[in-house]
Amino acid sequence: MLLRLPLKIGLFRGSRTGFRPRGRGVEMRDLVRDLQRFQLRLAICGGGVLFAFFVLLLRFVYLQVVQHEYYLTLAENNRISVLPVIPNRGLILDRNGVVIAHNYSAYTLEITPKEVGAIEPVIDALAEIIDIQPKDRKRFRKLLEERHDLDSLPIRTRLTDEEVARFAVNRYRFPGVQINARLFRHYPNGELASHVLGYIGRISDRDKEALEKKGIAANYSGSDYIGKVGLEEKYEKELHGVTGFEQVETDAGGRAVRTLRRILPVSGNNLHLALDVRLQEVAERVFGNRRGALVAIEPSTGGVLALVSRPGFDPNQFVEGIDPQNWEVLNTASDKPLNNRALQGVYPPGSTFKPFMALAGLELGKRSPQYTIYDPGYFILGGAAHRFRDWKQGGHGMVDLHRSIVISCDTYYYGLAQDLGIDSIHQFIGQFGFGKRTGIDISGESGGLLPSQEWKQKRFGQKWFGGDTISVGIGQGYNLATPMQLAFATAILANSGVVYRPHLVRQIEDSQSGDRRTIEAEPFTTFTIKNDNLTRVRDAMIDVNKPGGTAAGAFSGAPYAVAGKTGTAQVIAMKQNEKYDESKVAEQHRDHALYIAYAPADAPRIALAILVENGGHGGSAAAPIARAVFDFLLLGKEPKMPKEEGKEDVEGD
Repeated sequence: MLLRLPLKIGLFRGSRTGFRPRGRGVEMRDLVRDLQRFQLRLAICGGGVLFAFFVLLLRFVYLQVVQHEYYLTLAENNRISVLPVIPNRGLILDRNGVVIAHNYSAYTLEITPKEVGAIEPVIDALAEIIDIQPKDRKRFRKLLEERHDLDSLPIRTRLTDEEVARFAVNRYRFPGVQINARLFRHYPNGELASHVLGYIGRISDRDKEALEKKGIAANYSGSDYIGKVGLEEKYEKELHGVTGFEQVETDAGGRAVRTLRRILPVSGNNLHLALDVRLQEVAERVFGNRRGALVAIEPSTGGVLALVSRPGFDPNQFVEGIDPQNWEVLNTASDKPLNNRALQGVYPPGSTFKPFMALAGLELGKRSPQYTIYDPGYFILGGAAHRFRDWKQGGHGMVDLHRSIVISCDTYYYGLAQDLGIDSIHQFIGQFGFGKRTGIDISGESGGLLPSQEWKQKRFGQKWFGGDTISVGIGQGYNLATPMQLAFATAILANSGVVYRPHLVRQIEDSQSGDRRTIEAEPFTTFTIKNDNLTRVRDAMIDVNKPGGTAAGAFSGAPYAVAGKTGTAQVIAMKQNEKYDESKVAEQHRDHALYIAYAPADAPRIALAILVENGGHGGSAAAPIARAVFDFLLLGKEPKMPKEEGKEDVEGD
């Protein structure tokens, strides 16, 4: 049976886009409106895409056209590395052409921290194929703490050929680790002349700051070392040279493919010294294990023939960075081997001051050659309570100026100092270089002390007393001098008042042309001394080394004449009228032994000063060293070890 459903007109209503239900029925979508919306969206998206492409196009044009040169340079830098080429450091040679500082090449295993992750595992892995000692690790850690630029740092130096080959096979395992050929400084004579040469060391942050202030930091690109002390430091500008550069093409792995361009470095200039290394060796050998200093000068030029400071040190220890243990030993040693006693050590000049006092007395009219005193063994100033004793108990009897130098009579110079006054002493003797730096071409020199009333007032806020002057008269009290100053003063005395500035470097040789620039030996000052007065003092100094003089034993049988003066400088003050007994005094508190001299006396070729710390008497401890040096220089005679006791010397100075 057919089911009839009523058809309601209007149940479905026609539409432009379709049908849609009424009420709860299904309504048909508006297709035209939806199409319009879709077309709008499509236009917006298309516009966005076109805009993005337009922006990319602008950026492309900017990068490829506007910034072309900039990015071309970056690309070239990625392909081309500019590497510094370190120049050879200049040589140092003595006056006879003997090389005493040079360079050698060796392979170094280096790590670049910025290219390595964890460093310790890398070092452990390297230690399996190359011998790396605990000291190498400690040095590397120290360098890592000191260097903040993250450049390559050495973990091992001076590799053997076998070690280089083993690493080459395993190189792929160690990114950021490489082997480089480096130049190393070498001092073939070890400790010999160590305080003259000094040493080089790794460039510290402080060194970099100093180089930047001077505007020469670029010249040290790639350099690891710089002069620290001695001639290496003083003549750093001459010795270093000019850094070169090379352009190297590299592949994607950073490996060099070929060298495109090379600007050769300019080697440092060579230094030719006035110093005679054989004479230096003799002087150090005869010093033995004793502490002290010796300075020998050529009076006619001011050239330093020898400069000894004992004990010394081996400068080779510092080249690669001294390890903490050796640094601790050198720094804490009781005999202070790093101290340059010749330039920095200040000591009372003792009786070596007396020839200059005698000359002052003659020149200033306070003494005549015939003036004679009676020496009872002491000098009284203002009453019995202020008694200054002579070194010889009972005194020397009648003493004139000549004999006062020969036997080193203290009492004579107590009275002379009182008559001269401290300011006259300061003014006259200051002409011989006491109380100021000599100007030698090496850093660290002390100025010593030649006191005056003004100095004491400024230093202590006290006035000058008569007793102060008495002590200065025999080279004690506030009076202090370096061995360099004593040698300088002796050279002036030998050269009749003509003053040449002491210098170690005699010539500078250009590494390119070979031309030598001479340090001219021109006197920078001259002062007038009456010839008669000078002759009287010199004659007395000659007799110091003859029978009856305080250095007679040391120069017995010498075929040449020597003008000299012994000295003994107190380390600790003695009580009034207390006699000094060396056997009862600790070694470090014993008197210093001094000796100044020049030879030959009639035509001086060498003037020197010697100080032996806690050595006792100048005649027995210092003068024999001078004899060995003179014999070698004047006669070519190899030395024997100096005697410790001067049996023929006059006891005292």
